[in-house]
Amino acid sequence: MSSTTIDLFRHGETINGSGFRGSIDDALTKEGEQQMWQAVEKAPHQWDQIISSPLQRCAFFARKFSQQHALPLTLEARLKEMHFGLWEGQTATVLMERDADALSKFWQDPLANTPPEAEPLRDFEQRILSAWQEITARYEGKKILLVTHGGVIRLLLCHILQRSVNHLLEFEVKHAAIERIVITDKQARRL
Repeated sequence: MSSTTIDLFRHGETINGSGFRGSIDDALTKEGEQQMWQAVEKAPHQWDQIISSPLQRCAFFARKFSQQHALPLTLEARLKEMHFGLWEGQTATVLMERDADALSKFWQDPLANTPPEAEPLRDFEQRILSAWQEITARYEGKKILLVTHGGVIRLLLCHILQRSVNHLLEFEVKHAAIERIVITDKQARRL
């Protein structure tokens, strides 16, 4: 019985700090890049394939790591972060001053309270899960490093743990965090 291992790897710190970065294509800071190198040095795993979001905060490291270790790299557009519409580039502090009610509603029930002009959470979920299903089928029995974003990882954890996507904000996913998922007999579990 073969198993598939997928390490969900969040990018490091970005140049414009925290907030709703979504589809903004920020670069990593020097510290953010170091965070990522330190995380993979600690990981006791060799990977067969790297799959990355094409946004530079993920793809920059993925390319360097791929070249350094002679590993194949695939950029997958569906693994981009959720687009936050008019909240793009804003911090929670600024949004609390401008529209505390809308931000609070989003945190309490992100399915029912899409930020203005943002990608609806159901659309984000469908996009991520379609990529996930394709990746798990195509790379069955392989060890994958999947370089992506906090929202993508949270959504996948909801899916794997069979929790409603409404719970995704309950998961803390720090910069350069790695969440290991093992799939055996089509059953995924978080290690």
